[in-house]
Amino acid sequence: MASTEYHHGVRVIETTGTGAAIRVVSTAVIGLVATAPNADDDAFPINTPVLLTNPAGSIGKAGAGGTLAAALRAIGNQCRAVVVVVRVTPGADAAATTTNVIGTVGADGHPTGIQALLSAESALGVKPRILGAPGLDTKAVTNALVTAAQALRGFVYAAARDPNGNLAKTKEQATTYRAEFGARELMVLWPEFLGWNTETNDVTSLSAVANALGVRAKIDQDIGWHKTLSNYVVNGVEGISVPVFFDLQNPASDAGYLNGLEVTTIIRRSGYRFWGNRTCEAKGGKFPFENYTRTAQVLADTIAEAHFVFIDKPMHPSLVRDMLGYINSRFRDLVTSGYLIGASAWFDPDLNQKEDLADGRLQISYDYTPVPPLENLIFNQSITDSYLAQFATAIQAN
Repeated sequence: MASTEYHHGVRVIETTGTGAAIRVVSTAVIGLVATAPNADDDAFPINTPVLLTNPAGSIGKAGAGGTLAAALRAIGNQCRAVVVVVRVTPGADAAATTTNVIGTVGADGHPTGIQALLSAESALGVKPRILGAPGLDTKAVTNALVTAAQALRGFVYAAARDPNGNLAKTKEQATTYRAEFGARELMVLWPEFLGWNTETNDVTSLSAVANALGVRAKIDQDIGWHKTLSNYVVNGVEGISVPVFFDLQNPASDAGYLNGLEVTTIIRRSGYRFWGNRTCEAKGGKFPFENYTRTAQVLADTIAEAHFVFIDKPMHPSLVRDMLGYINSRFRDLVTSGYLIGASAWFDPDLNQKEDLADGRLQISYDYTPVPPLENLIFNQSITDSYLAQFATAIQAN
């Protein structure tokens, strides 16, 4: 009932506000493309997004062979995350498998491979944001994953490869491969882990990408999307496939060389850890760090999704004030919680001419500062004899 309607008496008008509280979007959702030739067809139908809330509990249905079981085991070792699985059919050769992993949209409109991740939200109600295809991420597959990540506002982890498309054998091959990409949505990893393989009853190579997917989801759950993958203990591994020399104080180490050329590596230091914060964005860009990219993505989706309820409301100045109030309140919460250094939203009259407003078009501006990782800590040490000035006094005092 409109409050302008005539009434002689008392009324109580109950309101829940003009908008909804701004809730940060869920980020710990993994999008996994894998092969599993012996999987349960009901549990993992081909080219169909499947939602798992307990990846370790579905290993048995993944069957032997392919990449799915090992990837679920690696993810499950790190955390209990929501995983969207798209199972693809292995091809007759590596090239055919790559084509199946990349996928397409058929004449019937049914997406396959990586393309099926794009339909996961409409089918399952969740949006994959941590993307990978462990063991299948050729250069072509990695490029397709990056394209999907840009559409989903997600992030890709991919293995470094040699000129023949196999896993890189040297740090030089790894950094050369990294130079093939320029997307802020991608992190290149090298080398692999070693760990116990329950299928072969032996220590074998374990995918760094699969473990990164699980670690990323765990960090999102336990700390937040503002913390990078680096310097976080990885569960369920017991070695590194290629020795990586690491010295905390020596930038000329293997780890320093790899990180300097934007490859995230693995180190042994009180367990095994990923070491590196950098994306594949070209030098000089504004998103050099993994968490910078994810912060931009989270804010974009959070602000947009929260304002669905405002669309088509009467565009009165009070509505704009309410919107700004909600946004800046959420920004203050994120700053207080340590997710942002600062952020602010405002109405810019120069961007909102009367013709634009009359056409139903409104622009609200906001800026923010993400939290940089402490990547390069420098202590200035100097020797001095100044503390000897009180030497005699100190002896007499005792």
